[in-house]
Amino acid sequence: MSGPRHSVSGMTKTKKFRTATTALATAAVLAAGVGVAHAGTFQEGGAPAAAAAAQSGWAGITREPVRIDFGRGWVTDAELTYPSSARGRLPLVVFLHGSGHNDMDQTLPGGAGSTFVPLAQAASRQGFATLRFNKRGVTGIGPVESTDPAQLLPKNPYARIQQDAAAAVRFGAADARVDPSKIFLLGHSEGTNVAANLAADPRAFGIPKPAGVIEMGVVGLPIEELLTFQIYGRLLVQLHDEFDVNGDGQLTASEATHGLLGQPKEVAAQFRPVLLDGRKVRAATDRNSDGRIAIDAEAGPVLRAITHIDAYPDLPDLDDYTISYAKDIARFPTVSQALPKFRGPALLLNGENDIQTPARAAIVADAALAAAGNKDHKLVIYPGMAHTMNITTKYQPAFAEPDQRVVTEIEGWLKAHR
Repeated sequence: MSGPRHSVSGMTKTKKFRTATTALATAAVLAAGVGVAHAGTFQEGGAPAAAAAAQSGWAGITREPVRIDFGRGWVTDAELTYPSSARGRLPLVVFLHGSGHNDMDQTLPGGAGSTFVPLAQAASRQGFATLRFNKRGVTGIGPVESTDPAQLLPKNPYARIQQDAAAAVRFGAADARVDPSKIFLLGHSEGTNVAANLAADPRAFGIPKPAGVIEMGVVGLPIEELLTFQIYGRLLVQLHDEFDVNGDGQLTASEATHGLLGQPKEVAAQFRPVLLDGRKVRAATDRNSDGRIAIDAEAGPVLRAITHIDAYPDLPDLDDYTISYAKDIARFPTVSQALPKFRGPALLLNGENDIQTPARAAIVADAALAAAGNKDHKLVIYPGMAHTMNITTKYQPAFAEPDQRVVTEIEGWLKAHR
């Protein structure tokens, strides 16, 4: 997905500016990522299928294709899994995606795997059933999207996502193999907010009270703060972190030149016109003409103009759906506001290198749980991990499946709360 367009005097026009400098696709700002990787499904049965299951991690797990009626003309494909040897009613984990049109696996771009498959397999190892579903408008793994704009771009998009998630929970609760009093919600990114909203007021959504909530990449701050950081603020943070070696908040021509070394070509090409004019700092940015650029006071206004952040949420570079989504999700409580109303166990996980939902947002949410008197909450901040819970660089993160430490943490927590 290409980034929106930006232009400013002295800066090259490019569709890749925001993508190159933030490594984010703003139209799916809280997404785990969607792409073209394909992970086909199969059913157990026969030696070839059993061998494939063992190799893929699905050995001993029954995978049952199901369909869930979300209403408003959409019936979605989903998969219910459970240990093949299980007897009696089982606890259930319902997976709630990041933003964007994600499939049931939350397939990552470029063949990087998926977010949810290793976690579903881990849950099954502990005797849990799991339910993964395609979001509204998604017809297959990949993800493959519908051509129906009414399903891809519904009115009040975040509210519709909440209602669809509630429908999935009700579906799981009604299954004869599931214990409806032991339904756990596992959300990633946008899904953390959905899980918190549902858990805070299950009666309003017509679902059983969840038995526990797991949050990865926590939306613990207002959406405007998070999007402002993603689009604008993280540019200043990168200048402080990677360019300003002596930490004085200002960049000399030498610091700016050295800071551009090793940057991806697209990133260097976009920062250079803000910071440098040949071997000198850029005069238009250096407003007090002292030969140095104050990152916040001088580079900041230039970057504000480039990103159009002062027009938030009606940024001229965002499509109508993204603007509608930002406005709609802002109507609902954040994780920090909603989850403290849930009197049940909660596990919060965040990457220290996450520049979509920064670790600070998870810390704020965990503090809110403590202040509300929740006796069973745990926060883990993983050094070196980014938004998809894998070890990667901070400012140019690469997609990958969750690190084994994350899988092990979730598996152990589920075992303890089964």
